[in-house]
Amino acid sequence: VQLVESGGGSVQAGGSLRLSCSASGYEYSIQCMAWYRQVSGKEREGIAASAIGLAYRYLGDSVRGRFDVIRDSASNTLYLQMNSLLPEDTGMYYCAAVGVFPLDMSFSEALGSPLYSYWGQGTQVTVS
Repeated sequence: VQLVESGGGSVQAGGSLRLSCSASGYEYSIQCMAWYRQVSGKEREGIAASAIGLAYRYLGDSVRGRFDVIRDSASNTLYLQMNSLLPEDTGMYYCAAVGVFPLDMSFSEALGSPLYSYWGQGTQVTVS
């Protein structure tokens, strides 16, 4: 499985960006996709997740209410719609995917674990 992110860039505080993550290869084997970010001086943070076949999507506390995650199963693409951006949102954003998602694990737990085995190269987001 290959994941390619796009859509990063520079934006002023209060602005919006939409990140895309395109999956290819054995994309039919993916059960869940997620967004992580690496902000300078902080540990990598899992911020959003979406599972195939489920309407429910997860958004972390730091982005809930400002960001949204949308999955287009037809095109194997995961989007991260980022609104009301803040300077502290600046960082590298990564897309991740997992083939088998454990039934006894929550989205939050999964984001904090090494479960996700496929990763993109990342796209930089800068908010000034």
